[in-house]
Amino acid sequence: LKGAARLAPAPCRWNSGLPVNIGVLFVPQQEAWVVERMGKFHRILEPGLNFLIPLLDRIRYVQSLKEIVINVPEQSAVTLDNVTLQIDGVLYLRVMDPYKASYGVEDPEYAVTQLAQTTMRSELGKLSLDRVFRERESLNASIVDAINQASDCWGIRCLRYEIKDIHVPPRVKESMQMQVEAERRKRATVLESEGTRESAINVAEGQKQAQILASEAEKAEQINKAAGEANAMLVKARAKAEAIQLLAAALSQQHGSAAASLSVAEQYVNAFSKIAKDSNTVLLPANTGDVTNMVAQALGIYTTLTKPQAVKSQDENPSAHEEPQPASMEMLKAEQGSSS
Repeated sequence: LKGAARLAPAPCRWNSGLPVNIGVLFVPQQEAWVVERMGKFHRILEPGLNFLIPLLDRIRYVQSLKEIVINVPEQSAVTLDNVTLQIDGVLYLRVMDPYKASYGVEDPEYAVTQLAQTTMRSELGKLSLDRVFRERESLNASIVDAINQASDCWGIRCLRYEIKDIHVPPRVKESMQMQVEAERRKRATVLESEGTRESAINVAEGQKQAQILASEAEKAEQINKAAGEANAMLVKARAKAEAIQLLAAALSQQHGSAAASLSVAEQYVNAFSKIAKDSNTVLLPANTGDVTNMVAQALGIYTTLTKPQAVKSQDENPSAHEEPQPASMEMLKAEQGSSS
């Protein structure tokens, strides 16, 4: 009889599967045997060796204290957005009080299964279709809390509830697939547009930096060029000033005017020697053959320009005019005669 009791599925509440009281009983581990004496609850046998009075004591219920797994059948439920789903699950529970599990409800497993189904339909009616897939963990926790509140008086505690499969109608499934594809295309388009925008921003930023650097380089070049031209002009001006000072010093010496007259006459003659070398068009004065007249004209211009300076120098140094100076025209004629 004990072997038959061990082989029987637990929990077992049918009289045909209950062990017979022979006075000495061995209760297996993780089982609780509920004993009635003359039809009234007497005690719960602990695992191990137990003694009972035959004919007076009867083993009424055998409760398994192990964790029990119950498969919740598939059922239909309507979501908040009126979508019909086919959903099933797995329920994990344990008998915490053998007395309440035996006398609180006729079939605790069946009662818990029905409670899980009704609670599942109630919780799914509060959620939309998208939230059902996103919030499966919170949905499982809500079902467990609802079952524990109702099964506390039954001596059973629900440990966890897991949704196995959620079957969506074919048309809704096709719509969800199209929605997923559209969402992915949208995401790809957004990413591509963001990449194009970043690329355009980078190109514009690079062009901006290039223009700024080019303008700065041009500015620096112009500044350097202007500084170089200014320095060159200063150097030329200083050189010209020094040359003028040296020329003025030379002219202020004895026979300086005669030397200047001779230099002007030579330059005037050399200028006529270069006529018609660079172009075919030549403008000549009427008395080109009269060299003496041209030289006299050049010396007259020079004398006119230098006359105010000579008068001023005579006022400052009257003793310098006491020395006789040969006429520049006579010296020029003598030089032309010797050259001829």
